Parts: sequence; structure tokens; C-alpha cells
Amino acid sequence: MRIFITGASGWIGTAVTQEVLAAGHEVTGLARNDDSFARLQAAGVTPHRGSLDDLDSMRDAAAASDGVIHLAFKHDFSDMAGAGATERATIQMFGDTLAGSDRPFLFASGVAGLAPGRVVTEDDEVPFGGPDSPRGGAEQLALSFASRGIRPVALRFAPTVHGQGDHGFTSVISGVAQEKGVSGYVGDGSNRWPAVNRADAAKLVALALENAPAGSRVHAVGEEGVSALEIATALGDALGVPTRSIAPDAAAEHFGWIGMFFALDIPASSAKTQASLDWTPTNPGLIDDIESGYYGTK
Repeated sequence: MRIFITGASGWIGTAVTQEVLAAGHEVTGLARNDDSFARLQAAGVTPHRGSLDDLDSMRDAAAASDGVIHLAFKHDFSDMAGAGATERATIQMFGDTLAGSDRPFLFASGVAGLAPGRVVTEDDEVPFGGPDSPRGGAEQLALSFASRGIRPVALRFAPTVHGQGDHGFTSVISGVAQEKGVSGYVGDGSNRWPAVNRADAAKLVALALENAPAGSRVHAVGEEGVSALEIATALGDALGVPTRSIAPDAAAEHFGWIGMFFALDIPASSAKTQASLDWTPTNPGLIDDIESGYYGTK
């Protein structure tokens, strides 16, 4: 198949692209600038110039493809409403373009925030929808395309997709620890974060492209829940700084914008995904990667 991938040059997209190519497919990747264009070309991908703000360009690439993997997202925490509106418009465009074709449409989503305090499973529906919801209500909208002759699949990623070169949440928390001189956790640190190694997540996406049924939700989760205390302790050991509890009412001041996320208890299971797609996470876990020095060393 010829697969169009948005976010193909990003952290997760780079690994996904290599897995899709290794499975024997051709890949066209969205390139928003010259650097992305060159990196995609070097990786054996056909670059397609455009951006999330250029629906016409993406529409052309989707129409010429045998399937779409949509991984790009505007991670602008200063304008989440705008990012959600862009996401919803993009999802709607892909749905209109692929309608009636039975082509696969895989799109990035997440497990965070679906049911704080208990283990989220693939059976849990997103509790919010509509244009004013997080991510513009994209998951509900995209999964509804199953009735339009499309094979939509929600790729629910763990909030921490880790590995060497990661610049996401764990990297930000490490940066705070280095700046403050203390590796903090909120309260007693018992709250849990699911995590997945980038290589395992990429393998799952390639499997879902070929085998996940229409309307399914797959969980890219390698570890159900790593406690904030474990994460902070591992970072403190790696960085050579003390580990300390941060009071909940001081979390925002200490951690900045990421404090509200790091305090959440959001475990998630991937048992049904593993069984249905014969997927077994085999790469190092989050604590192993922290201990390997991927998030800073003494």
C-alpha cells in the first residue's frame, strides 16, 4: 500500500515510518519545511509539502493514498482551543476524502484523562466530544467514520512515549529537576503514568494498519502505570540531585505547566490490544531508559 503519514518526521512518526516501510509499504510523508523534506527523503519517504493549516495539500495526498496515518498535532499549550479546532478540521477533511473507499485511517489519540484514578481499557469511550472538547473531539468524530466506508482506528498513545532522543513529558520533568536542583513528585507520588517505548509503539501502529478492525481503539501502552515517585527517584539518581515531595498546592509553581499533568493518576491497560493484534512490548521500560541516561546524567 501507499500510506500517507502526517507527522512522519516527528518523534513517533519517524519510528512509525520505518516500521511501515519495513512491512513493505510505500510512504508519503507530510513535510512542513525544507528540513523535514530532506529528512524524509533521506529515510526513503516521498515528501509531500504542506502543513496542518493546508487542508487542500493534505487532501490531495490522502486521495492519492491507500491509507492514512495521522500523527501530527499542534502541541501549543497556549492555544489548546485553536489546536483542537485545527485537529477537528483535519479529521473531517480526511473523513470526507476517504469516504466510501474502505481505506484505513489511523489517527493519534491518547489514554490520559479518560478515567483518572482507575485503569483505562480499550472498551472505554472518550467521555467528551464536540468541537469544544480536548483535541476538538477528534476521536469520537473519526470513529464515526466507520459508517462511511472507512476503517478508522484510534491510536491511543501513553502520555510518555520514551526512548533516546525523547523531548516529551519525561524530558520536561527532567529539565525542571535540573533547573530546581531537586527531582520532585507531587504529594506521596503514588499517582501512575502509563508509558511505552517508542519502538514498541511504532510496531503496534504497523500491526494496526494491517489488522485492526474499523472503529477499534488500540492502546500503545507498554507499562500500565509507573508511579511518579519511581520516575522522580530514577531521575534524581541519574541527575545526581535529591528527590523530594512537592505539595499539591505548590505543584504549579514548582513544575510550571506540566505540574497539572504530572499529578494525575491515569493508569491504562493494553491487554486487549496485545491479544487482538499479537503485540508484545519487548523494549526497555521508562525507568530503564532514565537509568540509561537518556534524560540527563550527573
